[in-house]
Amino acid sequence: MTRTDTPWRATILTLYPEMFPGPLGVSLSGDALARGDWTLEARNIRAHGLGRHRSVDDTPAGGGAGMVLRCDVLGAAIDAATGAEDPRPRLLMSPRGRPLTQARVRDLAAGPGALIVCGRFEGVDERVIAGRGLEEVSIGDYVLSGGEIAALVVLDACVRLLPGVMGKMESGVEESFEGGLLEYPHYTRPRAWEGRAIPDVLSGGNHAAIARWRRAEAERITAERRPDLRAGGDPGQAGSRSITGPSRS
Repeated sequence: MTRTDTPWRATILTLYPEMFPGPLGVSLSGDALARGDWTLEARNIRAHGLGRHRSVDDTPAGGGAGMVLRCDVLGAAIDAATGAEDPRPRLLMSPRGRPLTQARVRDLAAGPGALIVCGRFEGVDERVIAGRGLEEVSIGDYVLSGGEIAALVVLDACVRLLPGVMGKMESGVEESFEGGLLEYPHYTRPRAWEGRAIPDVLSGGNHAAIARWRRAEAERITAERRPDLRAGGDPGQAGSRSITGPSRS
């Protein structure tokens, strides 16, 4: 099954539209893009810039280093990219956004698509975030020079879940973060390599035993590496964050 009749629509607002589709134009996502399972439009925010030089930023109110993306410029760019009846969520890749989770990715992939704003400079005028209902999203606790790479991450995570993109639906179910666990270990031929052998249970043909082993390994790895997942904690509720930095140049 594919979505060629109602493709998943992605619109990117950026100062660097030439960065898209980038890696999304190859492999599974590229094949799905060519088939029309999803569409991608990268729009230049600077098209709505002011004056002869198409200015898009200005100095921060109250003083401080760097520049801030203007609300009037970005607001006009959003309005030009979306109609009044556009149901797609509006995302802003932001250092202070809630962390992207697999659950949120599944929600986005099940919907009509997304409008994604890529921040630059020191940030975005707060008024356009509120005025255009932008949902701030982070991809991790680190700083990037802009939101474009973060937007590519969001798109890749969503597109791979669209019907027809992956060969087997199990590929999207039995993997990390599904069911609150990290993924179990994988093996393939040769049977032994540098003194390390594939676990016997995986070669015995007992599917129930294999399922039990995989579950136990997933629980062990999750407990060792991400105990917060098993505790049911919400990483978005962390108190202090210096997170994903699409807003700094």
